[in-house]
Amino acid sequence: MQSFIPDTILPTTVVGSYPGQPKRTIKSLFDPLHGAVEEAVSLQKKAGITIISDGQVRGDMIGAFASKLPGIRGNDVIGRVMPPDQAITIKDTAYAVRQHPYVKAIITGPSTLAYGLHLGTPQYRNRNELIPDIASSLVVEAQGLSKTGAVMLQIDEPILSTGAADLDVAKKAIATIAKAVTIPVCLHACGNIAHIIDDLLAMPIQILDFEGSVNAENLASFSDKDLKDRYIGYGIVDSSSPVLESADEVKRRLLKGIDILGPERILPDPDCGLRMHTPESAFAKLTRLTGVVSEVRQELGNL
Repeated sequence: MQSFIPDTILPTTVVGSYPGQPKRTIKSLFDPLHGAVEEAVSLQKKAGITIISDGQVRGDMIGAFASKLPGIRGNDVIGRVMPPDQAITIKDTAYAVRQHPYVKAIITGPSTLAYGLHLGTPQYRNRNELIPDIASSLVVEAQGLSKTGAVMLQIDEPILSTGAADLDVAKKAIATIAKAVTIPVCLHACGNIAHIIDDLLAMPIQILDFEGSVNAENLASFSDKDLKDRYIGYGIVDSSSPVLESADEVKRRLLKGIDILGPERILPDPDCGLRMHTPESAFAKLTRLTGVVSEVRQELGNL
């Protein structure tokens, strides 16, 4: 199969979030966080990341989307959830696209959003009834993001590995979004996914992204699976700890992934977002990632 980015083996990426601090500039009078977006984009580029994000600096993954959807107030579902009049996050993604040729657009998944909200209305008896309406509402966001020039749309669903969410309902919700866009769709699933690997591989997605550093059994679960033409976002840097792993340790993880998955389908990245790190720690994690990948690319080219 072809590498995801033409002529680039092992294209690096990020799961999404980056530490961002408001900047005091003239522009900040109108948009206090625009400087944080600029810095997140700039530092991802400086670190040598192939497929960057906008940094997701504007809030937590629930509030950033749910607070703008009709039918939701704060974290309370107060009525029928409906599509917004316009997309919510395209401004930052469009900015990133203007700065870099390869950008992933990101939305929080319908199931994760539903489980992050309080049902404060008889409109929904349970979250399984809420999830399809959230998915339909997110179609506006997905289509808006896909038109920015982003090379993929990532759907973040950390709830799926917990056992709380109904995976059949989640699959239908993801399908609602995936069929509404023309760019490849990536599903990011946090935590231990070994017990649900078959369910995840049955999702209507082109890329599956998972934690490979702190959950070694995740990678092993891919053995002997028919991945078809799917690409795999493979976490080889631990995002849960500020400790910077050695280059040798990160390289061992990557080579183990290449043995199981092959180099053509892997998109190396951190396990999860880096928002809770200091800017210095986040940048160090990304440069360790890209440094190791560069070394392995060279070795593969010499084989």
